[in-house]
Amino acid sequence: MTSTPSPSPRTDFVSNTRIFYDAIAEDYAEMFAGKHTANPLDRALLAGFAELVTRGGGEVADLGCGPGRVTAYLASLGLSVFGLDLSEPMLTIARRENPGLRFRQGSMLELDVPDGELAAAVSWYSSIHTPVDQLPSLFGEFHRVLAPGAHLLLAFQAGDQPLTLNQPFGHPVTLDFERRDPERMAELLESAGFTLRLRTLRAPDEEIGDTAPQAFLIGRKGVGVAGG
Repeated sequence: MTSTPSPSPRTDFVSNTRIFYDAIAEDYAEMFAGKHTANPLDRALLAGFAELVTRGGGEVADLGCGPGRVTAYLASLGLSVFGLDLSEPMLTIARRENPGLRFRQGSMLELDVPDGELAAAVSWYSSIHTPVDQLPSLFGEFHRVLAPGAHLLLAFQAGDQPLTLNQPFGHPVTLDFERRDPERMAELLESAGFTLRLRTLRAPDEEIGDTAPQAFLIGRKGVGVAGG
């Protein structure tokens, strides 16, 4: 009798994340309409990041774009940006709301992007479902696709206890939302080859439903560093 091999932890968490967001896509998009860039400090940070990018120009990736609200905001700042997400239902919403922008399906861990092609990348709360032991691989992939001198913006909730959502909106799915130590995340980015240019933390904005401090890191790939 032969047994079916169990999926690897890497495959398992990617599949679970996709299934979760496939199930809740429409409800999520409705609940968080307008909230992705509702905080003025977040908008200022994105605007400053966009200025770093426009100095050199080139294509920007919004990795884990969900319904595309941050993608659209980056485009409004003058960036040539595309969104990427695991969930096709999320991308359906993104295309519906932003018919002039580009969105594609894929995994951040295995980007269909040549080495050194991107002028910048944004991971706006999209690394929060990646297990900590997979973060070096994730950040290594980010580093690989960025051009020398390009910037990465990473946003996540700060803390040491995950938030687990069980059956949100009545759907039979569950997923952990990891909160991270900003210092440890900075160390992992530096180990992947990034030089930290910004490390900041803002207090929770209760008006938009924040439940933890929000952390932001901007790293830069070294000039003269090609590929991964």
